[in-house]
Amino acid sequence: MTTRLNPYLSFKDNAKEAMEFYQSVFGGELTASTFAEFNAPVEANEANLIMHSQLETAGGLTLMASDTPSHMEFKPGNTYSVSLSGEDEAELRGYWEKLSDGGIVAMPLEKAPWGDSFGMCNDKFGIAWLVNISGGQQ
Repeated sequence: MTTRLNPYLSFKDNAKEAMEFYQSVFGGELTASTFAEFNAPVEANEANLIMHSQLETAGGLTLMASDTPSHMEFKPGNTYSVSLSGEDEAELRGYWEKLSDGGIVAMPLEKAPWGDSFGMCNDKFGIAWLVNISGGQQ
């Protein structure tokens, strides 16, 4: 198997909802396991939260996520983003429309100074996304 780099996102009690949303955006197969399934040491009310989830698409995208149990620090921040880039304008604009719906657009998806189309948004879960369409398509 090839080494790959993909984002791993942490949530507080809504990883299942978030990953189902991302599956609705990108398609693919979503697998998820709860803390209870692994007999992980968490509070009783956290047993059905997501210990690990993974979304795999036919196009090669991989996204992983989990909930953060109360005994671990959960500190939302802006020290990460997820980047989507490529040449397929229709595909990337479709992702952009779904990701930005209900979120906050920091920079509209439009022609950038470097010639590509580029946009930045935070989705409705607060995750920062960067979308870059090579070649400056509009």
